[in-house]
Amino acid sequence: MKVFHTVKSFQEWRASLPLGKTVGFVPTMGALHSGHESLLQYSVKDNDFTVLSIFVNPTQFNNADDLKHYPKTFEADLAMAQKNGVDAVFAPDQMEELYPDQYRYQITESEFSKKLCGAHRPGHFNGVLSVVMKLLNLADATRAYFGEKDHQQLTLIQGMVEAYFLKTKIIPCPTVREESGLAKSSRNVRLTPDELNVAPKLYETITTVKDRTAAIARLTELGFKVDYLEDHQNRRYVAAHLGAVRLIDNVAL
Repeated sequence: MKVFHTVKSFQEWRASLPLGKTVGFVPTMGALHSGHESLLQYSVKDNDFTVLSIFVNPTQFNNADDLKHYPKTFEADLAMAQKNGVDAVFAPDQMEELYPDQYRYQITESEFSKKLCGAHRPGHFNGVLSVVMKLLNLADATRAYFGEKDHQQLTLIQGMVEAYFLKTKIIPCPTVREESGLAKSSRNVRLTPDELNVAPKLYETITTVKDRTAAIARLTELGFKVDYLEDHQNRRYVAAHLGAVRLIDNVAL
């Protein structure tokens, strides 16, 4: 398994791959868990080569404290990649590698990105779409794999790929959950033991309480601070703070 820290070295490796071979791509911010592992497994199964990227993208954090405390587990991430048959890891170690323009150029979506998480995290999806566009161009992959847990992100990336005629096919993959129902997330490690007991109630509530207002009231009673709970295009989306951690989830209606 090759590990690259610069755009130039990764581009040279990518250009050396045999023509006609398929490439799968899994972009991440590291702190990998079994949800990420499932994406890697889909990619390895479907493609001749698999690329994993690890980059904590500063432009998608509207909260400096969240960026500061985002978990970093690089050696464990590499071990998971190696175990699952990843061929190359692209892990830029400087922001300037991906942002030589200092983020003067941005990808912006004007409708769905302003709702739900976008309404509560100004600029978040500009950062997401901008970095994913850069990574998709660099990976030049046949397929790229994204989890349905970040469904708004997934929808926006699918729309961007279609709007800009990118060749990479976006593959949605099912949300991976704990036995309790809690969606796997890198941020879960920041929950206290007491909060870990409460956190699964988020999924339980959005799947069992049909009335939206009643669901918000129940989550508030349980100790969540709800950013939003909305039903949009046959899907229920929720974001809520539990202590210092912001949890998101969604389910098909």
